Amino acid sequence: MTESLTTDLSRISGSFVIARNTAFTFKGKHFDVKQVGRDLNIRYVLEGSVQRGGNRLRINVQLIDAETGNHLWAERFDKPVADLFDMQDEIVARLANQLDTQLVAAEARRAEHNPNPDPMDLYFQGMAWLNKGPSSEGQEGLTHALALFERALALDPVNVDTLAGRAYVDALMVAIFRPDDLATRVAGAERAAVKALSLAPDHARAHLALGNVYAASMRNTQAIAACERALALDRNLVAALSIIGLAKIYLGRCEDVAGHMLEAQRLSPRDPLTFHWLFLTGWAKAHLEQDKEAITWLNRSIEANRNFPSPHFYLAASLVHLGRIEEAREAAKLGMALFPAFTIVRHRAARRSDDATYLAQCERFYDGLRKAGVPQE
Repeated sequence: MTESLTTDLSRISGSFVIARNTAFTFKGKHFDVKQVGRDLNIRYVLEGSVQRGGNRLRINVQLIDAETGNHLWAERFDKPVADLFDMQDEIVARLANQLDTQLVAAEARRAEHNPNPDPMDLYFQGMAWLNKGPSSEGQEGLTHALALFERALALDPVNVDTLAGRAYVDALMVAIFRPDDLATRVAGAERAAVKALSLAPDHARAHLALGNVYAASMRNTQAIAACERALALDRNLVAALSIIGLAKIYLGRCEDVAGHMLEAQRLSPRDPLTFHWLFLTGWAKAHLEQDKEAITWLNRSIEANRNFPSPHFYLAASLVHLGRIEEAREAAKLGMALFPAFTIVRHRAARRSDDATYLAQCERFYDGLRKAGVPQE
């Protein structure tokens, strides 16, 4: 498990991870974290223990600031021992995902106190905003991330991590908020992603960013291929699973979506984008005319983020198709309160696929919206 975790943590942008052979010299010993930090020239220590009782395995881990000795984060995994290797892979993947977020946040806090931040300081601050997800801060959080990435690129125009981050944020804003300068953002995002890959062809997050660009610009088959390449390079990039699910909706392949979203939740159960994964599952169920299941998933998405308007509209349509008209109208009102400019004509104009199956599924959605009281224009 230590070896697998060392490999996965080494993929985190800007990280330097001590090799397993050195790490094992501390096994079973009491040591001073601050002294270890000075001796190995590291900022953080991850320590943990494994206990086995009967058919269950318990793993306790904690992240410690090696400069101060303060505990930054702790987690416990309590799992039945079924297939030991599958369980190990799942725990390592979850740890790597959560540690990526925690380490970025810690480095961003450190960078805030630097009066002259360097490009990596600005990169970590941008990633910290991105990791919050477009939930409570909405578009403002992504705008902060984008501004920090652009400042970093002004200092270092060929920083691959920052180029990938900038491309991903621009494409995410297009995908979620459909801004007026959509074409400009897509073009800028694509340029940044392509430049990153020209500098580092095997950079997983750059492939992820390019996949997001493709999904935001009606190139859904290419989006799936780019994200599958990203996952081949880094199995922990759960955002790639989200983009694959979205692209498959646009290609009329909704039956595949729930599996991708469940895998994303398994690998990153506390992810800030969980609300979007729940929405994609509900959206796919609605397009498959599985309206009862769609309502369950869409309500879960709303509970996870009440400021996200899209699930309210799909919920309204599914309620109509089940004959629950009053509930549908209430759901539509809540959606309109969050997105007053929403109309059926506007949604139709913003479609990101010409797939015949997808377009037919959209017509059923629009029929439900009309009956729920959503404006046509």
